[in-house]
Amino acid sequence: MSDAPIYALSEEHQAIREAVREVCDAKVAPYAALVDEEARYPHEAAAALLASDFHAPHVPEEYGGAGADALATVLVIEEVARACVSSSLIPAVNKLGSLPVQLAGSEELKKHYLGALARGEGGFSYCLSEPEAGSDAASMRTKAVREGDEWVLNGTKRWITNAGESEFYTVLAVTDPDKRTRGISAFVVEKSDEGVSFGAPEKKLGIKGSPTREVYLDNVRIPADRMIGEEGQGFEIAMRTLDHTRVTIAAQAVGVAQGALDYALEYAKERQQFGKSIADFQGLQFLLTDMGMKVEAARQMTYAAAGRSERGDDDLTFFGAAAKCFASDVAMEVTVNAVQVLGGYGYTRDYPVERMMRDAKITQIYEGTNQVQRIVMARQLLAGVQSEL
Repeated sequence: MSDAPIYALSEEHQAIREAVREVCDAKVAPYAALVDEEARYPHEAAAALLASDFHAPHVPEEYGGAGADALATVLVIEEVARACVSSSLIPAVNKLGSLPVQLAGSEELKKHYLGALARGEGGFSYCLSEPEAGSDAASMRTKAVREGDEWVLNGTKRWITNAGESEFYTVLAVTDPDKRTRGISAFVVEKSDEGVSFGAPEKKLGIKGSPTREVYLDNVRIPADRMIGEEGQGFEIAMRTLDHTRVTIAAQAVGVAQGALDYALEYAKERQQFGKSIADFQGLQFLLTDMGMKVEAARQMTYAAAGRSERGDDDLTFFGAAAKCFASDVAMEVTVNAVQVLGGYGYTRDYPVERMMRDAKITQIYEGTNQVQRIVMARQLLAGVQSEL
């Protein structure tokens, strides 16, 4: 039998978790409430993550990055989300936005844009959704027309995370309207490109520290070599990307759920009623137990999905959707219950659990609603993905 740990983090992965937690306890968590209250970008967290090379840990070493595997990236995002979900969108969206380049871009694109991301020269956002193309992403109307050695892009992208803050954008656009999904291509657009502008920040329920804005493309001319992959491959690249990055949303969900559970546990041990700690009441113990049990189940599913992401397993599509769906449902339940543990105090902004509850909700919505995740899983199950050895 092997001496390697079975279903346990390696020493290296555990060290990464400890390092990220140390950074977050010192430089992310102290600003989380203020970032939420002021609905501003978490500049303190961004600087701390960049300084410690946790801002885009997935970038391969050959392009100047930390070269973190999928599990290590998940650990980074989980730990940041435990302190501040808005801040966890820095490494999460940097992966989402740049992964198309990493998966399908030319070597020149990888060197230029992954290198710039690793060096901290700008973040990377992902432009898929549109006003009339949410879950039905193939209905997008943004167009790209070839003119000589350039592509000219026109359209509007909606719900773009960190829009305006990021320097680089992966943009999906229709290059052949007659081919539907096979007529969509992917491009890298820069914030500085003429014709790029942004809408006002959305006024959101949660993740208020991460700007969500529309991106307007008005006759944006870009060199032809900024196409990611081949013409017509964009939609397939976009879906492959989401297979991997849904695991990072699961990590966010696990992180915020763990943060809420940690706070609820400490509160329950300190709060005195009827002459003793409320943690001594069995009814509350059962509530806390269910919270802990479900957080750990979500964590294990997320780590299993991360392993499949790293290996590129055939069942990644199922596991990515399952981890995202399950973990986000758990995060919503656990954060609501954390508010309940604190009672009236939990309902006030003086305590962090109401922020965690508001932040958790988005994990059930973005990168595909949980209803869409169940459609994805059903198709995979019916195709035999879980039944075949």
